[in-house]
This record gives sequence, C-alpha cells and structure tokens, in this order.
Amino acid sequence: MDYSKLDDATLIKLIEREHTEALSVLYDRYSRLVFSLAWHLLGNQATAEEITLDVFMRVWEKAGMYQADKAKVSTWLASIARHHAIDILRRQGSRPEQNSVAWTEVTADALFSADGPEEVTELTLQRQQVRAAITELPADQQQVLALAYFNGLTHREIAEKLGEPLGTVKTRIRLAMQKLRQTLQDE
Repeated sequence: MDYSKLDDATLIKLIEREHTEALSVLYDRYSRLVFSLAWHLLGNQATAEEITLDVFMRVWEKAGMYQADKAKVSTWLASIARHHAIDILRRQGSRPEQNSVAWTEVTADALFSADGPEEVTELTLQRQQVRAAITELPADQQQVLALAYFNGLTHREIAEKLGEPLGTVKTRIRLAMQKLRQTLQDE
C-alpha cells in the first residue's frame, strides 16, 4: 500500500490501527507546519522541535479522538501544537514579546505547508483568501486574533494588555472568528 497517496483522514484511521507508515507520511506532510507554529509562539528552535515530536506522539496515542466533521487534520494538528506551546509558555510564566508577529508579517510557511505543485497552488490561493479575509476585519478584531494566535495570550491576558473588559475581548474574538468563517465559506 502506498500511504503517500492516501488522504489525511484515512491516514488518521490507519494510525488509530497502529500503522507506523501512516504516521510517518502524516509527519512528512505536516511537521513543518507544526514546527513553524511552535517556533512562532515560543521563539526557541529546540522547544519547537520537542513540541513537534510531542504533537505526533499525541496523534499516535490519540488518533481515535480526531473528528473529521469538526476540523481538517491540519487544523487539528495546529490546534494540538498551539495548545501545547501555550502550556509551555504558561509553565515558564513568560511571553516571547520580542517574537510578536502582526498579521501582515505572517509568513506563508507559518500557516501552510505543501509537498507538490498542486498543493502549493491550492495553498497559495488559500493564503490569499485568509489574508484578504483578515484585512476585512476591523483593526481591533485583527489585534485580538494576533495576540491570541501568535502571542499565545489568554483572553484575560489580552484584556489586561489592551486595558479592555474581558467580555469585550471575548466578543471581538468570537465576532472575528465568525466573520472569517463566513467569509471563507462563501469563497
């Protein structure tokens, strides 16, 4: 069986049945994405590498928890990486402010990775759609999303940093995510 030709959801099902080759293919597809996300949040290569390995260990152990109707595999992996990185930041009690990233500065590799020319083309179009959708958001919504997703701040920490009520921050994030979801679904 040529695992490299299988879609992500099928690979997850095979990983659940302990097919190591399926995990290897998934790692090859998404390790750059996971590493980039962890590195952008932590600013430390060694820790980002450790998180990358931890994410795929969790996939191996908990592949049965993946729900295809909730998210794409790449989104699920990014979510695991992001939460793991935030946990590390909380344990360290620090935030890498020197590595703060604004939406306009986000590199394509931080959000997407691809293997073949078809995937590169598709991901380029997706990048353009995401960037365009983000630029349509009000500045205050862009700001809270960047603080949450690239600085790894909690809602409460964002509220403190911006001097805004917690409810206001939660509302901005919720509205921004709803607008992005709607805009991207329409496209």
